[in-house]
Amino acid sequence: MQIARAFQFARDAAVVACLVLSFCPMSAASDETRAVAARIDSLRVELLSGGSATDILTSHCAALGSVMPAVIRAERVRTADKQADAGTRKLLAARADEQVMYRHVRLTCGTHILSEADNWYVPDRLTAAMNKMLTETDTPFGTVVRPLAFHRKTLEATRLPSRSPAALRVRALLITKTGIPFSLVVEDYSREFVDAK
Repeated sequence: MQIARAFQFARDAAVVACLVLSFCPMSAASDETRAVAARIDSLRVELLSGGSATDILTSHCAALGSVMPAVIRAERVRTADKQADAGTRKLLAARADEQVMYRHVRLTCGTHILSEADNWYVPDRLTAAMNKMLTETDTPFGTVVRPLAFHRKTLEATRLPSRSPAALRVRALLITKTGIPFSLVVEDYSREFVDAK
């Protein structure tokens, strides 16, 4: 009887540790956990392909429910401005007298938050119409600058701890077809999006 109770206690403790502390031994790793990891890796591979993150999110938007048409919105988060540091300016090859703007957005599909992103960009490398849209509308950055025929250069793609609200963080440069960098983005992709993917 005592042995059975001890076994039950140990098993219950393991379950609590797994659920509350996110500490699960390999033998307790569920198919669901492996499936989530696979979805994160799948998203990472898509983003590493060099295409527009907005286009990738749009292609998955419909999977989140009855959101028709599948439209991605960039909800502006008007927090304190984050000045571009020396490292950011170097990546953007920004001259000392060249302005670097900052935009913080949540990309949403209906009521679902897909990602949250910091974006530093050089307005002088965009058209006047593009700059106007970025300051006055909720249009995603990738949609606004699509005429530049840009590609992404991923600098970092990191899977985040399971307790984090985001599943994947990506840091990337947006570069014109002529090889000129014009934007640095740091994107946190939500677990809600990854779970529905």
